[in-house]
Amino acid sequence: MNKAKKQVGLFLIAACLGSVALAHGGVTNPAVMARMEAMKSTGDAMKVLGTMAKGARAFDAAEARAAAADVARFAAQTPALFEAPEDDPKAEALPAIWERFEDFTAKAQETEALALALSRSLQTEDDLKAGLMQLGASCKACHSEYRK
Repeated sequence: MNKAKKQVGLFLIAACLGSVALAHGGVTNPAVMARMEAMKSTGDAMKVLGTMAKGARAFDAAEARAAAADVARFAAQTPALFEAPEDDPKAEALPAIWERFEDFTAKAQETEALALALSRSLQTEDDLKAGLMQLGASCKACHSEYRK
C-alpha cells in the first residue's frame, strides 16, 4: 500500500472513530439513546480495528474478526433503529435520513456487507488495513450525508 493511500485510510478511520464520540448526556428520547448506544458500540469495535491497523495494539486476527463481526451486527440493526423519525435536542441525525431512507438503508447494508466479509476473510494485518479502509469510507459516506 502506498503512503498516500495509507494516509487516506488512516484519515477515514479517524473520521469514523471521531464521529462516534457522541454526547449522550441529556438525551431524553429512548429511541435516540438506543441509536447513540449502537453507534458507540460500533465505534468501540472500529477502535479495536483501528488501533491494530495503526500498530498501537498487537494484531490478533481472531479479535479483529470478532470486532468486524460486531460492526456488521450493529450495521444490520441500523435501519430498524432509525425507522421512526424520532428526535431529541442532542440527536445528531439529520432529517435527510427519513427523506432518503432507502439510500440510508443501502449505506447501512453496504457497511454490514463489508464488515461481514472482513470478519470472514481477515487473516493478516494487510487484510485488516485494506478492509478497514473500505469500512472507514463506508462509515464516512453515511455520516457525511446523514449526521450533523
